[in-house]
Amino acid sequence: MAQQKVLVAGASGYLGRYVVSEFAGRGYAVRALVRDRNRLSGVGPNFEPDVSALAAEVHVGDAADRQSLRGVCEGVDVVFSCMGLTKPQHGVTNEQVDHLGNRALLEEALKSGVRRFIYVSVFNSDKMQDSDMVHAHELFVADLRASGMAYTVIRPTAYFNDMGMFFGFARKGHVFLLGDGKNRFNPIHGADLAMFCADAATDAGNREAAVGGPDIFTYDQTNIMAFEALGLPPKITHLPMWIGDAALFVIGLFNKPLGSIISFALSVSRMDNVAPAFGTRRLKEFYRDLALRG
Repeated sequence: MAQQKVLVAGASGYLGRYVVSEFAGRGYAVRALVRDRNRLSGVGPNFEPDVSALAAEVHVGDAADRQSLRGVCEGVDVVFSCMGLTKPQHGVTNEQVDHLGNRALLEEALKSGVRRFIYVSVFNSDKMQDSDMVHAHELFVADLRASGMAYTVIRPTAYFNDMGMFFGFARKGHVFLLGDGKNRFNPIHGADLAMFCADAATDAGNREAAVGGPDIFTYDQTNIMAFEALGLPPKITHLPMWIGDAALFVIGLFNKPLGSIISFALSVSRMDNVAPAFGTRRLKEFYRDLALRG
């Protein structure tokens, strides 16, 4: 049987690196789509692996530049995309990247005869359509459903690298949380999520699947665990949601990309986000490793 080839779009990010590693470990030839090939190298800040030697091919392209994606799917059997705008970029919007960038990738996949497209969207997206980020993701999901391409849409809860952000705040000695900290969620480690994503390459038919990690926490509990790992007394200040709403209104007037990210964070903070459990990696161990690294 000929070796299968997978394109991993967003390969240099937290999840993307784990997905490159997982597919390579399963014997796939991996083509990594990145804006900067150097970002595949070195262990990441949240322990995401160095995958510079695991990608058989690297295609340098930008989701906001359609021409740079030409030919990216040639010879590819499966496309996996977690390509999206996760940090503010001047002059670049979620619509350009999360929706239109992925749509351009889908069009390339259709032209090249790709057999399956695996896409990472958002859990509880139906409750967050007022977020530009979520709306852009779901516009692409609609395109994917209508395309005739066999697909799997994966809807994870928070990632462990999001918890790494909380850990960074705890290291500074004080965490500020919007809301009362009682909302529940089950974040998932990148390696566990990568296994779930790679399993989807052998799906039959079309499927949408929600997934989270093995343990459920409140926001307060995740932050208390971070303080404990650091040997610090927990210091958490809860801020009313209206402060976040006010900040979003002001920031949105001057910095729409940043406003979109804040809008998503506010939406997530208003609800529980508990998905079916998957994986074995524990947040407590992740925090312990971050603390040991110093």
